[in-house]
Amino acid sequence: MERRKFLSMGLAVAAAVVVPVTELNAVNFRESKPKAWEAEKSTDAIKAMFGDGALVPTDKIKMVAPKLAENGGSIPITLTSDLDIETIALFQDANPRAATVVFSVPEGQKVDYSFRIKMRQTAVVTIIAKAKDGTLFTLAKEIDVSIGGCGG
Repeated sequence: MERRKFLSMGLAVAAAVVVPVTELNAVNFRESKPKAWEAEKSTDAIKAMFGDGALVPTDKIKMVAPKLAENGGSIPITLTSDLDIETIALFQDANPRAATVVFSVPEGQKVDYSFRIKMRQTAVVTIIAKAKDGTLFTLAKEIDVSIGGCGG
């Protein structure tokens, strides 16, 4: 029995070595775009993160989030898109800092992210997605918070 386990583990390791690995990299946006993380308003944070480019409203990015969050301490958000996106970010004006999360999308991958955020009060959540061609797509949704999640 031990021999079979050893052989199966050996095959698994060999397969992992042979299978091509997607090149993963991470950009430290707090280091490369510090002004975006200090901004108190979404508009200022978006400008600091992405510049002055025109924002194109889209329905090709889907955001699933509750209309009413009973607990602002844990609000589930899901973002999906088939667009060729290089960076996608979420901003909101409910907290002292507007920038909430930024993802670098690996080459050839599609956006399918689920995460949770904190909001201390009702606010509009804005998504900005930078496509590979430089186009800045946007969508927004208001989330009502009944109990604040940042000590409220």
